Amino acid sequence: MGHVFEPAPSGRSRCRGCGDAIPRGQLRFGERLPNPFGEGEITMWFHPLCAACKRPEPLLVTLGAAVPPEAAPGVASAADPAPFIPGRELLERTARGSLLFRRIPRIDGAEKAPSARARCRNCRQPIERGAWRIRLTFYDEGRFSPGGFVHLSCRKAYFETDDIVDRLLWLSPALSEADREDLRCACMAAAGPATPGGSS
Repeated sequence: MGHVFEPAPSGRSRCRGCGDAIPRGQLRFGERLPNPFGEGEITMWFHPLCAACKRPEPLLVTLGAAVPPEAAPGVASAADPAPFIPGRELLERTARGSLLFRRIPRIDGAEKAPSARARCRNCRQPIERGAWRIRLTFYDEGRFSPGGFVHLSCRKAYFETDDIVDRLLWLSPALSEADREDLRCACMAAAGPATPGGSS
């Protein structure tokens, strides 16, 4: 069975992208994978925009089966099993942006460093306590694993683009409005280096 868009039947599932619960009735995206522990499949659930950020390939494949916007919402043809997807243009644009820069899907949100022990994956320098840092995660065979941090000012060098503010905000649902505004201002103030870093 292929990947799927569907309304969440309850509020129990959590998004594998941002960690937040997916409310009952809200559209969710399910990436179906072989069960690594036995027969059958497992499904990883995402908010559609989180999937566009972190799992762009399966999302775009599934959107390719969706009824075009001209069709009535919720109507699917026999040859086209996926229903009309609200916000499809934004999802496609975000997913294509995720594929354009290979490190973009590693973004796992932003936070203020609780200590100065972590080092930036790009410049290898310590990240000052209280400074904004970008969390990284790596995907491997159905699992996301923490992958360290990057200075906000190193974002252009590491990701090869500094146009990531919307992703940082979307993937940081726990931030307060004050922190979100502070992050926006910090992104505007932090000019990244012009050349990509050499880290993996």
